[in-house]
Amino acid sequence: KQIGMEHWLPLFHERLETLFDYLPGAAVTLDSDADQVRDGRLETIDDYFDARMTYLRHRKANDVSSQPPYNPLPTESLYLRPREFEEALNGRLVGQLSPFAAPEGIASSAFSNVLSVDAKRVPDFAAARAKAAAVGGKDEAPEITVFDNLAVRLRNDVDAGKRVMISAFTLGSRERLRQLLTDHKVMDIVAVQDWQETSALPLETTALVVLPIEHGFTTHTLTLITEQDILGERIVRPDRKRRRAEDFIADVSEIALGDLVVHIEHGIGRYDGLETLSVANAPHDCLRLTYAGDTKLYVPVENVEVLSRYGSGDMPASLDRLGGAAWQARKSRMKSRLRDIANELIKIAAQRTMRPAIKIDIPESLYQEFASRFPYTETDDQTDAIDDTLNDLKSGTAMDRLVCGDVGFGKTEVAMRAAFVTAMSGLQVALIAPTTLLARQHKRTFEERFRGFPLEVRGLSRFQSVKSNEQTREELSSGLVDIVIGTHAVLANSVNFKNLGLLIIDEEQHFGVRHKERLKQLKSDVHVLTLTATPIPRTLQLSLSGVRDLSIIGTPPVDRLAIRTYVSEFDAIVVREALLREHYRGGQSFFVAPRISDLQEIESFLTDQIPEINFITAHGQMSSPELDERMNHFYDGKFDVLVATSIVESGLDIPRANTLIVSNADMFGLAQLYQIRGRIGRSKTRAFAFLTTKPRKQLTKEAEKRLKVIASLSTLGAGFTLASQDLDIRGAGNLLGDEQSGQIRDVGYELYQSMLDDALDKMRAGKLEGLSDIDDTWAPQINLGVPVLIPESYVSDLDTRLGLYRRLSSLTSKVELEGFAAELIDRFGELPKEVNTLLLVVRIKAMCKRAYISKLDGGPKGATIQFY
Repeated sequence: KQIGMEHWLPLFHERLETLFDYLPGAAVTLDSDADQVRDGRLETIDDYFDARMTYLRHRKANDVSSQPPYNPLPTESLYLRPREFEEALNGRLVGQLSPFAAPEGIASSAFSNVLSVDAKRVPDFAAARAKAAAVGGKDEAPEITVFDNLAVRLRNDVDAGKRVMISAFTLGSRERLRQLLTDHKVMDIVAVQDWQETSALPLETTALVVLPIEHGFTTHTLTLITEQDILGERIVRPDRKRRRAEDFIADVSEIALGDLVVHIEHGIGRYDGLETLSVANAPHDCLRLTYAGDTKLYVPVENVEVLSRYGSGDMPASLDRLGGAAWQARKSRMKSRLRDIANELIKIAAQRTMRPAIKIDIPESLYQEFASRFPYTETDDQTDAIDDTLNDLKSGTAMDRLVCGDVGFGKTEVAMRAAFVTAMSGLQVALIAPTTLLARQHKRTFEERFRGFPLEVRGLSRFQSVKSNEQTREELSSGLVDIVIGTHAVLANSVNFKNLGLLIIDEEQHFGVRHKERLKQLKSDVHVLTLTATPIPRTLQLSLSGVRDLSIIGTPPVDRLAIRTYVSEFDAIVVREALLREHYRGGQSFFVAPRISDLQEIESFLTDQIPEINFITAHGQMSSPELDERMNHFYDGKFDVLVATSIVESGLDIPRANTLIVSNADMFGLAQLYQIRGRIGRSKTRAFAFLTTKPRKQLTKEAEKRLKVIASLSTLGAGFTLASQDLDIRGAGNLLGDEQSGQIRDVGYELYQSMLDDALDKMRAGKLEGLSDIDDTWAPQINLGVPVLIPESYVSDLDTRLGLYRRLSSLTSKVELEGFAAELIDRFGELPKEVNTLLLVVRIKAMCKRAYISKLDGGPKGATIQFY
């Protein structure tokens, strides 16, 4: 209820509770800069409050009768002032960190006395386990040998008078390790809280403690063995191997209540929730699916991998009938089509690998000199993409590689390395960008990096004069220009190359059909490198299917921070504060609108509401000299805000610009919004994006979905996930171009992709019948009369439980399952009996699948086995 200020101010006479009230007597540790940071934050808060009050006074002075968006509360009602902060610390143990070295004589670690003597590494039990597994040929057999060896080693060290300890990385992994060691009767194990507690234990007791140590050591008084020494690296930390493209697809394939799902044997149904059934007098969690005629199918949670999401919620589909022949007939037809598609894709890929191209020799010394000019440290993914590209150029067959990396992740550096080795080999390079601004920026970047080398870099776009463009075309045909950078003007029929060796396409999704037909004519024997953050569905599909080579740069640069994204109705105060905050921290901002006609309204708003900043406007209908001049002024930092249309969408790199306001964000496409947001956050500074819509405007379902998706993609490197969402929503179409995505709708995208991959793998292996062999998508049925579920009392959130079930269904080895168990203990506490049973059932299921056992029923009196 809206009431006057004179009535609501007294309600906040008493201060609200703070963190100190909830933690009475707790010790407090302060950073060395705590006082300065606190005072700076309070100053910013006061500025925000003053801005709100100024806005309200402005409305009153101009007799604006509409209700104000909110009434600002006095800052002292919401925040502790410095004096109150100091009072809250009274009576507490307070420590403040110092940036200076510790005084001499103070030990830097509890390990100082231990490590001052000659220490030796303990044996790597995990390596011994892997070696035994390789010799034995089975995953499970060597486990007893590992723990037997460990027990012998610990007993010998105790007999030698040494203190024996085992360390784990987290509390969860400590508890899981304790259970394993106890099960295998490895010494007398006692969990302790810290290093100091071990001194009170008798020597014959093994202490189990949490310490961040990777490899153990032994001295004349102590033996420390880590969980990594025992169980291997995968249980200690997440696997850091390169992520495959399919993994990005799986990230957005979670099943939500009400989604259409596809069961590999029964077809399209609707997921209707999780239900606990009694199976052999024991509780068993199952996913309930509804089919035509309101019939139900229950899928055990350990077999959730037989389900795939049909597609986005908007995809039309009718439910299949359980036991009916329609699904099997559709699946059979799809297999036949996929066999033909796989055959054609294999032929296309073979033709590409057989297509000769000039083999490029890399001048090592010059290349190393060029690479050393890169002012940043290459990420692992970036190094892999560079190596893949250079190996393609050296192979002697025509390269067709897609480099997919998020905005600002270093795709341009991959292109420059490839362009350098190609041009230095005497071949010409063409780089095509979708916009004149991006082409202009690429030209500047290339000229700077290639300065001092005997290479001629030219531009070809409307930013260049007519005379300059004509000269560039002539010198391209005569071979005097080594590298040309431009827009679609490079694809004109009037442009002829003497010896084109490499074609680089930046942001392929912006080029139309006519441009791509021209590209096909250019690249019969030319190396092609395509750069994109959000590939179009068909390009992504071709790359996932192996027809095009794919390199993913998913690792952000060092110190890069994710962009904070907010979606809301347009609020003048929020926008004012955002732009002023960026201004006061010495940065710049973008203010983007979908139409040129919207720019004047934004200019008026900035003039009236934020007179403290200066701005400049840019859009595509300006003349080339004027647009170039305005962009130069903004590049040079002469203006705080650039008001523009989506002309800024592609590739602009201004590290000082870290705030973005998008007006009428619902009028942009999903990939457009992602690209526009990519103009900020390209340095070590936290960036903020505000996607605004008109107040009280009714959004379409599609627009609402787009804004929800872009707000949810808050992690670094989310561009590939966005493309995967787009592929799921829109479908890829037929890869060979003669049909649309109707056939994918027969079985859903996930299953279609899985079946296509299976067909391609089998045909590459020489199995000409392709899909006639045993399918790998079946799952054993396990009924052992034991509880199989994650209790609701252990994990209360349903979506979280489903996500855990889905992850669990894909685990097979004991090491993976132990890592999963350790994570559960860290997140939710000690494992209940039901969860331990579930983990055992999943292990048994993996063994059944290896032995082709389709059904296993067991009980106190025996078991029955049915083979696949």
